[in-house]
Amino acid sequence: MTDHSATDRRILLLGIASAMGASCFFSINDSSIKFLSGGYALHEIVLIRSLIGLTVMMVLVLPTRGGLAAFRTRRLGLHLLRGGFVVTSNFCFFLGLAAMPIADAVALFFVAPLLITALSVPMLGEKVGPRRWAAVGVGLIGVIIMLRPGMGIFHPAMLLPLFAAFCYAMLHMLTRRMGATESAVTLTLYVQMTFVAVCILSGLVLGGGAFYSEANASLAFLTRPWVWPTPGDWPILALIGLSSAIGALLITHAYRSCEAAVVAPFEYISMPLAIVFGLVIFGEWPDPIAWLGIALICGAGLYVVWRETRANPVDPPLASAPGNLRSSALGGTETDS
Repeated sequence: MTDHSATDRRILLLGIASAMGASCFFSINDSSIKFLSGGYALHEIVLIRSLIGLTVMMVLVLPTRGGLAAFRTRRLGLHLLRGGFVVTSNFCFFLGLAAMPIADAVALFFVAPLLITALSVPMLGEKVGPRRWAAVGVGLIGVIIMLRPGMGIFHPAMLLPLFAAFCYAMLHMLTRRMGATESAVTLTLYVQMTFVAVCILSGLVLGGGAFYSEANASLAFLTRPWVWPTPGDWPILALIGLSSAIGALLITHAYRSCEAAVVAPFEYISMPLAIVFGLVIFGEWPDPIAWLGIALICGAGLYVVWRETRANPVDPPLASAPGNLRSSALGGTETDS
């Protein structure tokens, strides 16, 4: 194996490890927010999370990344657009999470890697063969099964993780486009600042409780008045902030250094973690129909991983160095991939 190939493999493995590590931290974040969703407003929790995340970056990251120079950018508009996608994705997912079992919400959200695979064709110029398109189709069938149309048990909250998935996919399309000029630290800083701005505005409008409604768990989570956290909840809020900051850095690095369709399926590690956390913390266990949908969605993603490895056994498609992304054919040299 050439030195170039060995370097490529190291970058690939680091990108995959970053995606898996980020998924672990995001699972902790999701479970903690669901745990607190019955007592606090969503934008209050997210504001505290973002302030903690910004503090962590200011103290631990910025001194080693050029200090305030990390804020410099010529692409402020794209940063704001990217921040809007990630804020919308987070809000929709957490509002759905408040009204749904955590495993169901995560399973529906995990149509996102399949959307990333599909969107990477028109937006990034990457190539996806018919077998991967078939995997995307199988995953979408899994989504339909999870929604259970015609069974009389559809809940509107189920649509929230799906819209969150679309926004999440768009977020990573922008990450790939901006990765050549923007560092992971700069990308993360602007996302955290967008969170702070949106949450402060939401608090000014909704934080007084004038629009509070208990019509359903999602609406209550959005409109609940702000209250001062109890001493026992501060450690959980701190955990939310730390896990979010570390996860954001890891996932941004993963998508900057590797092809979108390579990294995305490895985020499926969040699915078994969601099932475990749901059972241990909330006493939730997926029913047989949910298991079928989970199996189809996760199976589709895992097939994409296997197919990618088979199509590119020596020189996998990835960036030769962070910020120097090279386009690749996801199907390798095989026309049926």
